[in-house]
Amino acid sequence: QLQASGGGLVQPGGSLRLSCTASRITFRYYSMSWFRQVPGKEREGISCITSGDGNTKYADSVKGRFTISRDSAKNTVYLQMNNLKPEDTAVYYCAADYSDGAAWDRPLIYDYWGQGTLVTVSS
Repeated sequence: QLQASGGGLVQPGGSLRLSCTASRITFRYYSMSWFRQVPGKEREGISCITSGDGNTKYADSVKGRFTISRDSAKNTVYLQMNNLKPEDTAVYYCAADYSDGAAWDRPLIYDYWGQGTLVTVSS
């Protein structure tokens, strides 16, 4: 039900925009989040945009550099990533949670996951 895209190779300081399009769910009822994972580490919640009022939440590691947004007409959530750093290299996943996003950084609460898109930040 979730299809992520937009990953790729970018130089440090560069930008990428990830997209995640939902199908077969009532998009407006779901809080949408982005996670990332590198081999050997736990999946990290980096940003969430809640259902209803659209509040946004960010991990400290990306605050001020990443921006999450959603377009309900397109059933799509975006993650604009600016000033990318090598430590941002990871597989990025979108996820949908049928709630208000209060526990947004806990992977186990999510109902649906996208397939992941690889972001590589390297010169």
